[in-house]
Amino acid sequence: MKNEIFWLVLTIIATSLFWVPYILDRIIEHKLIPALRNPNRDSRPSTLWANRLMYAHENAVENMVLFAPLVILIQYMELSSSATITAAMVYFFSRIGHVIFYTFGVPYLRTIAYFTGWLAQSYLAIVVILSFLGE
Repeated sequence: MKNEIFWLVLTIIATSLFWVPYILDRIIEHKLIPALRNPNRDSRPSTLWANRLMYAHENAVENMVLFAPLVILIQYMELSSSATITAAMVYFFSRIGHVIFYTFGVPYLRTIAYFTGWLAQSYLAIVVILSFLGE
């Protein structure tokens, strides 16, 4: 079984690619040269799916700030177990699901995917906290 770092790297790679479809949509919508101009930060795609994907991408980046340090701490503190590896894997797949469901406007599954990822992160945080309490 792969360790938590493997799932962190896959999550980073996926998150780093989530922008590609909505930028391609922007190029189709505005043509290449206008799309290459640096738009206003508040400029959102007019295509609904691309706009939702942009929000999902932002959410994935925001959550990476929580997930990555937890995985690094698990490795650094030598707390890795099959449960922490599974939590990291669940987090990865829940983030993929969240982006897909958010992009295609599937509200209930989007929320379930997000909550599942949050539970996986929470488990990793609990493992780290309990290791401090157990010293």
